[in-house]
Amino acid sequence: MPAFTFLSFALRNLKRKPLRTAMLVFSIALLVSALVFILSFVRRVDSVIKVTSDRLGSDIIVVPAGSRGAAEDILLENKVKSFYMDMAVMDKLRHIKDIDALTGQTYLVSIVGQCCDVPETIVVAFNQDSDFIIKPWLVKKLGRKLGKGEAIVGSESAMNISVGLTEVDSVLFGNMFKMLGVLEKTGTGLDTAIFIDESNIGDILKSGKTILKPEQISIIFVRVKKGADPVAVAGKIEDSIIEVDAVARKDIGRNILDTLRDLNRIFIVTVAIASMLSIALVWAVFSAIANERAWEIGVIRAIGARQSHVSRFFLIEVLFIGCIGSILGILAGTAVSILLAKHFMLLKNVTADLGMIERLLIALISFVAGVGICIIGALSPIQRLKKMEPLLAIKGD
Repeated sequence: MPAFTFLSFALRNLKRKPLRTAMLVFSIALLVSALVFILSFVRRVDSVIKVTSDRLGSDIIVVPAGSRGAAEDILLENKVKSFYMDMAVMDKLRHIKDIDALTGQTYLVSIVGQCCDVPETIVVAFNQDSDFIIKPWLVKKLGRKLGKGEAIVGSESAMNISVGLTEVDSVLFGNMFKMLGVLEKTGTGLDTAIFIDESNIGDILKSGKTILKPEQISIIFVRVKKGADPVAVAGKIEDSIIEVDAVARKDIGRNILDTLRDLNRIFIVTVAIASMLSIALVWAVFSAIANERAWEIGVIRAIGARQSHVSRFFLIEVLFIGCIGSILGILAGTAVSILLAKHFMLLKNVTADLGMIERLLIALISFVAGVGICIIGALSPIQRLKKMEPLLAIKGD
């Protein structure tokens, strides 16, 4: 005869009603999977915006008035858009106090069959002398500047252009460019771009395959002097130059974050309702179990078992259900968050993903929540059962 243990006793009791046990495990798994998915969704969008703003390397971005959303679409979500302003804005910015350095980029949209033999993407023309955005990755990859007629592609674009260990020739706006290699992944929307030196713009304009006009630029990245407040400087820029919008780094992605806050509220209410339903289900099931097994517990108490023993019997059952359900929920929620991420507008174009540590933290939070909900739901029936008088329990009174 196998030795009696609290675990063996609890497992035997769970096997008595396998369908009921399975339904409890399933309900906890559903709740935990929803929690994992929600936390993964929110964390991923939030981390993308933070990583992008940190890696841009500038304190402020300056774009044509009304183009802030388009700029964020490119930098955060890899969308292909173009917008232009007069390059004279650069000279006006140099006269504003507290600006330490600035550099500009021009965005050109490539379209297969019309201007280019590469898939639709953003071609970024930049000044290699003043640049502080792309240069760190460019120097690390090539060890030199890009020459005229040369280009280097972002890590995501490499898959579309088939840039590998060999150089590739591609036509951009009627001009042949030699693709020299692939930049290191930056985690920003620029990972999907093709980069060329701005000295190529003259030849591109001659081709007539772009709407860009001479002396135009798309975006200006600004670094402020040490100790200066980027938000205050951005305000000065907009007050001084009415034809532009200036966005401080911490405000990049503000519209997405506002949307995310609304989603957070919806998620919190949804999880709260699901949690209450799960607690009610666990309470109902363990109340039924307590009524079914009152006689059994009365006999156990009559032969010497203490209240703590009764609590331990049932807590092991609760923990078993909570742990199995939470583990299944974590696996399902993680799988759904990975597989379905690309089907959400906020996520389908972003380049950054959650790291292992972040996923483990989300799994831990969800596991504790799942087990905790089980314990909260079962606590009242367990307390009632362990305090029953053994004689009354045996009699069924």
